[in-house]
Amino acid sequence: MEPILNFLQQTGFYMLSLGDNWKTVIMIAIACVLLFLAIVKKFEPLLLLPIAFGMLLTNLVGAGVYHEELFAGGHVHWDMFGSEGFAPGLIDILYLGVKLGIYPCLIFIGVGAMTDFGPLIANPKSLLLGAAAQLGIFVTFLGVRELFPIIISNLDGFLGGTHIDKLAASVGIIGGADGPTAIFVTSKLAPNFLGPIAVAAYSYMALVPVIQPPIMKALTTKKERQIEMKALRSVSKTEKILFPIVVTIFVAWLVPSAAPLVGSLMLGNLLTESGVCERLAKTVQNELMNIVTIFLGVSVGATATAETFLNPLTLCIIAMGVVAFGMGTAGGVLLAKFMNLFLKNKINPLIGSAGVSAVPMAARVSQTVGQKENPKNFLLMHAMGPNVAGVIGSAIAAGVLLALF
Repeated sequence: MEPILNFLQQTGFYMLSLGDNWKTVIMIAIACVLLFLAIVKKFEPLLLLPIAFGMLLTNLVGAGVYHEELFAGGHVHWDMFGSEGFAPGLIDILYLGVKLGIYPCLIFIGVGAMTDFGPLIANPKSLLLGAAAQLGIFVTFLGVRELFPIIISNLDGFLGGTHIDKLAASVGIIGGADGPTAIFVTSKLAPNFLGPIAVAAYSYMALVPVIQPPIMKALTTKKERQIEMKALRSVSKTEKILFPIVVTIFVAWLVPSAAPLVGSLMLGNLLTESGVCERLAKTVQNELMNIVTIFLGVSVGATATAETFLNPLTLCIIAMGVVAFGMGTAGGVLLAKFMNLFLKNKINPLIGSAGVSAVPMAARVSQTVGQKENPKNFLLMHAMGPNVAGVIGSAIAAGVLLALF
């Protein structure tokens, strides 16, 4: 009977009866809801599905696929990886790619290879709209920094040693609407909250068509939404080749801490635009992008353990994520309205909402809303300018936050 009892005591069913392990059942239910949203509702399925499954795996008591103690205090405890009697789990190994900032940069290479910066080059003013949409990041940073200590009693107990400024920066970056950037910043500043922030970032990215239109309509008049814009000029191949090189040099000198993300983005773009690396461009757009997406999603989902996810702080993070998204949308729209006071050829303010870097979904939302108001409106290419500018802007904002904190 002794071997049988030993076997029974090693099962997850037995372990559920010990301590607070029952909380993992709630997390498994949340993971199943996210799987439903990814598979049935198709909410950002390419990343939400791996994240949800990673959340499912890490909360299966006894599976031992992820050990938080290996990354306690925001550091990688390399000595424990080789310690006798301790076997790191599969996701412990995969998570090193997140912790060391490898996966987000590799994804940015793929994003760059699939991005056309032509609309931005043709209309440089759209760079300002992309910058204005980063307003959500910094407003949310201030909101978290000032409000969380008031709303949540015993905040220090929930923070687990993470400074409030670092958490505020990580929550604020959700407003950039760029999942890899949010993961990159959070893995550096507030790794304890990587799971909730990643889930919030990708969930709100999927809800762009729901969140943005009411804000866009509330801040613009019908006449403004009907503004027609002239076709963009054609951009030469030389301009498209020089753009990633110049941007990399300028941004790396201006904000050195943003160089990994911006450099990766521009490398991917140059592989495509140069025309001499077709095999590499196809690889980073397809095979590399797909492999890294799986590793990144599962690793990030595994950090959403019951201990870190089931507390009031997580609910506040998710709530502030909506604020970040809304403020980012509003920032782009309002700057476009302000610019129209001085421009002869007016800008349709709707394209300002595309300054959040959910490419190309935010640009499509601008096109959809604009065409409902004026069937002759074709805003997609105009909106792609602020949209790709938002990708660069969120990476620079991430660099600024990393440099500060």
